[in-house]
Amino acid sequence: MTKNVLHNEGNLIESKNKLNDGSSFKISRFKEVIKKTLPHKHDEYFEIIFLHEGEGFHWIESEKHMVTVPEIYILRPGQLHFWQFTSIPKGFVILFKEKEFNQIREGDLMDAFTVLAQDSRIGLNNESYPISILSELLAEHQEMQRHSSLILHGLLRVLFGKLLNHREEDANPGGGSYPASDRFQALLIKECPRLHKVTDYANLLNVTPQNLNAVCRRQIGSSAGELIHKRLLLEAKRYLLYTDNTVAEIAEILNFSDASNFNKYFRKQVGMTPLQFRGSHFQ
Repeated sequence: MTKNVLHNEGNLIESKNKLNDGSSFKISRFKEVIKKTLPHKHDEYFEIIFLHEGEGFHWIESEKHMVTVPEIYILRPGQLHFWQFTSIPKGFVILFKEKEFNQIREGDLMDAFTVLAQDSRIGLNNESYPISILSELLAEHQEMQRHSSLILHGLLRVLFGKLLNHREEDANPGGGSYPASDRFQALLIKECPRLHKVTDYANLLNVTPQNLNAVCRRQIGSSAGELIHKRLLLEAKRYLLYTDNTVAEIAEILNFSDASNFNKYFRKQVGMTPLQFRGSHFQ
């Protein structure tokens, strides 16, 4: 694991990279030690922490959580956090980069995770804690045979699906609102390709387009408009690669006014026409 030290407003903040070996996925046991960690960040990857034993506190940015097992914590790249345990913790840690998943063929995996990541903490109960799936993921990752990646991604699909079911069943009693960037990403999954404009999403979120763009840049690293383009192009590529629909039919499905406008848009974003893109993958 590599460590960098960042200077931030007079304080030294450690930046850790547990995937510095070139890998884009890892699962391991949570370290079973009582140790107060210093505030630090994890670069370039997401971290999902599953705990089924332990007591203490977990700070994520300025929010303090009392460790109440079983539970899950979800951290995005660059989020600052640290622990202060008062009893031995036990659990699992999953790390992954976005490039681990094929954005066209496995977009549903990232969609599911995007919804889960609206919460930094998800409380569980003994029945919903997925220890069997996590144990199977760990064993498969340690074995790493020829088709292990296929098995790992299948198990992650099952894991995310079960967590989504639990999240929907366990209604938030506080009714707290999510940050605008999280609500925007959830809307993007639901409404794209029906809606193409930042204004459309801003109206649904009761914010201005300028504020939505600013919040997304600050919290995600891309403007709302850039995220819409990314999602729209992803949908277009899926239809071009995995259906026999004509360009005109795809343009209609994606809510473009006509095939000509879709062609112009796709060529501007990708550098080739839709048919050229389709042909380049089936030569």
